[in-house]
Amino acid sequence: MLVPLGMTLYFSFIRYVLNSLRRPEWTKPSLSNWRGFGNYEFVMSSKDFWFAIQNSLFIVCSILFATVILGILIAILINRVFPGRGIVRVLLISPFFVMPAVNAVLWINMILDPVLGLNGLAVAGINDLVASLQSAPLVGGFFSLWPEFEPISFRATQTSAYAVIMMVTWQWTPFAVLIFMTSLQSEDQQQKEAAVLDGAGVWSQFRFLTLPHLGRPIAIVVMIQAIFHLSLYAEIEIVSRGNGNKNLPYLIGEFANNNIGAASATGIFAVILANIVAIFLLRMVGKTLME
Repeated sequence: MLVPLGMTLYFSFIRYVLNSLRRPEWTKPSLSNWRGFGNYEFVMSSKDFWFAIQNSLFIVCSILFATVILGILIAILINRVFPGRGIVRVLLISPFFVMPAVNAVLWINMILDPVLGLNGLAVAGINDLVASLQSAPLVGGFFSLWPEFEPISFRATQTSAYAVIMMVTWQWTPFAVLIFMTSLQSEDQQQKEAAVLDGAGVWSQFRFLTLPHLGRPIAIVVMIQAIFHLSLYAEIEIVSRGNGNKNLPYLIGEFANNNIGAASATGIFAVILANIVAIFLLRMVGKTLME
């Protein structure tokens, strides 16, 4: 870890451009090309830097919120005894083992595609159903007022981030389910039985018994997932090629095509952002453990 981090830090302070016909000496990582904080100023002044930071935090926070909520609900649902529970658990965990690139290709082509995917087929089916109801008695006049629906293009600038959030949430929810399901196995059943005898409802049991019991697992899931999701790249590349949907790792990749100095400076910014998030989450985990 120290060697690549040290090299990245060194490259971030020098002019290091792979293809510079005007200044051939910049094509070598020499100390004579010292630039100081020039690469950092160049990165911060680029049009995509602050957007990449905001988009990174938006994607990560959205995925964390969705995976924690879905993970808790699914874990509670499958914690009950029912026929085929073992098979259901295996099927629920299986998306976690799909490669990120394969996951992105399947989602953007087979599910979210506005023409051939389930997205387009579902919208076309709704339009056909509305068209058939427009000639029906009594309700025909009501459905004749409905507009024709258009499928959402998730490769567009405004919606590509939501596509990434959906596909990563689908892939990482099983991880949260596995952690929460394991934690629920150790929940004190005597407390729940006593609560039922005292007249506590399902919501009261969840709020005052189950949710506090899941406090530590929730903090751990949030911390681990945040670290991984800050480095998302394959999903963004496959969905939008960075068109209006960039995060810091993708910005690093763009700079790395030629300007290694700027890419290294962006990498240092990414390390700083990851440490800020990690420190915040570690404090949250520590507070939870102390309680």
